[in-house]
Amino acid sequence: MNNFNRRHFVATLLAAAATPALAEDKPPIVVFAAASLKNVLDAAGTLFQLATGTEVKISYGGSLALARQIEQGAPADLFLSADEDSMDEAAGKGAIRRDTRVDLLTNALVVVAPVDSAVKALDLTADAFKAALGDGKLSTGEVGTVPAGKYAKAALTKLGLWDIIEPHLAMSDNVRSALEFVARGEAPLGIVYATDAAEEPKVKVVATFPEETHPRIVYPIALTSDASNPAALKFVTFLRSDAGRKLFESRGFGIAPGGAQ
Repeated sequence: MNNFNRRHFVATLLAAAATPALAEDKPPIVVFAAASLKNVLDAAGTLFQLATGTEVKISYGGSLALARQIEQGAPADLFLSADEDSMDEAAGKGAIRRDTRVDLLTNALVVVAPVDSAVKALDLTADAFKAALGDGKLSTGEVGTVPAGKYAKAALTKLGLWDIIEPHLAMSDNVRSALEFVARGEAPLGIVYATDAAEEPKVKVVATFPEETHPRIVYPIALTSDASNPAALKFVTFLRSDAGRKLFESRGFGIAPGGAQ
């Protein structure tokens, strides 16, 4: 979906969902969410507030870092991760309500280059990467902690490229920061999610990793153990509704099995 049609689609959803906000004060829903969800989740929060009068406050970052903040008592009602491992981490420390956990979304892993790069299509081979990188860096998330970086390492390892690419890595604490390095022309290549690439006009997709080269990219959502806002479950219901599904799909996300209601 091109940018004009996407804006038109979201505007239509906003108009459809808009109802007068209730007069009484309502506590906001606090959400900790993966950085790759910023644009679409901001739009979802706006839709929900227009429909219900309840504000959604969202803090974005690397999924594992957010999980650990929740474990340490950071006030949040919902956690939306970009991988199962980070949600498992939170579950293992008793930081989420396991019975509310559901896989919400899916994504794809891509290689991006600056939009004006001479690279048009990149073969996923050692020679192609060497030629495209030269003396430059490949930008991605931290491969030990950031989901996009972990998926990138898995894919490169599966393809026999890890030892070649590792010396070229420039790693960031979240995937949107990694995307920015490429958008600013500071890195000739980056590995990010397909949805990130679609949101940034200064980059282009030059390759897509086959699904079998990395663990499935899934976004689980759950209430935190300390969730205090009863409206948080209503926001989850909205995200899983037909309106939520259409919004996510308009931004390039897939819906996980069982993610829609």
